[in-house]
Amino acid sequence: MSSKAPELNKRLASLDTLRGFDMLFIMGFSTLIIAVCRLIPGGTDWWIYHQQFHPEWNGLTHHDTIFPLFIFIAGISFPFSFAKQQEKGVPLLKTYWKIIRRALILILFGLICNGVLKTGFAGLRYWSVLARIGMAGMLASILYIHFKPAVRVVIAIVLLVGYWLLVGFVTAPDAPPGAGPLTLEGNIVGYVDRCLFPGHLYKGTGGIFDPEGTLSTLPAVVTAMLGMFAGEWVRRKDVSEGRKVLSMAVAAAVLLALGLVWAQWFPINKKLWTSSFVLVTGAYSLALFALFYWIVDVRGWRKWILPFTVIGMNSITVFMAPRVIDFKFATNFFLEGLCGLMDPLWAKVVWQCGYLALVWLFLYFLYKKKIFLKV
Repeated sequence: MSSKAPELNKRLASLDTLRGFDMLFIMGFSTLIIAVCRLIPGGTDWWIYHQQFHPEWNGLTHHDTIFPLFIFIAGISFPFSFAKQQEKGVPLLKTYWKIIRRALILILFGLICNGVLKTGFAGLRYWSVLARIGMAGMLASILYIHFKPAVRVVIAIVLLVGYWLLVGFVTAPDAPPGAGPLTLEGNIVGYVDRCLFPGHLYKGTGGIFDPEGTLSTLPAVVTAMLGMFAGEWVRRKDVSEGRKVLSMAVAAAVLLALGLVWAQWFPINKKLWTSSFVLVTGAYSLALFALFYWIVDVRGWRKWILPFTVIGMNSITVFMAPRVIDFKFATNFFLEGLCGLMDPLWAKVVWQCGYLALVWLFLYFLYKKKIFLKV
């Protein structure tokens, strides 16, 4: 825990704002949208309602973009932090240790979220969202340090194409009859984890597959690399701000087109983190960052960003705090009586608004006290 806000070299306010926007859905904004839609006759048929759930297997909804956007944002930050370390003359070995330590801490936090302190390692799921963030960020950071942009582009292409050739055409040796390489039961991604971590995979798939597993971490590295490319581009001083924004918008359009075309052979699938998923969510992330960067950092329109900044500057806290602090109990303390007098559908909306407000006020308290959890 640090009493000093984490700093980037010429910190991008848009980055904290975008991170806050992304984490707002993790806080429970998706649940509020669901509650509001259920309140309105026919609301469960609305497009926005269905965007708050993951597809069963192939496909893409907004809920699928939250995770890769966070990895992308973390990637944007690294060129700034690495440049700052270089300016200070920090030894490369120390930088390596910082990168590795961050990954290890995130893996540890992931294990805590999975219940290691409660149940121990017996039957514990090893992989997690935080572990993927840590591993993808670590590997992408190492590539950033040692290779020029052109070489990293080639590496990213090799990773995505190689992943497609492996996952798209190799069926798991233990697949049941008729299960293809791109099915839940037949994919090689799940087979690798079943071999490495039997009995320690995601329970939601019956323990046969992990959506944040070993092999699918490789394309997630490219998600982080795309963020780093964006961070490098924004850091450049020889390019006008308008050109930076326009170029990012064009690059997003290209990534989207490539991703949609590739999806004809390698479907968009978050659980497999397919190459088409990397490109399409990369397009979304880059376009969103370009928009936020133009509004907040280029135009300087910042009066509206505080609610998001409060969340974005304590993003790990947003993820960890509800596992430690019972915000639901506190929300019930204040609103259970009122909600008991209301129609259940209205009560859910009011309760969720109260829950979000309570968590945000907690983060605002930390923000005012300049307390930020960073790794």
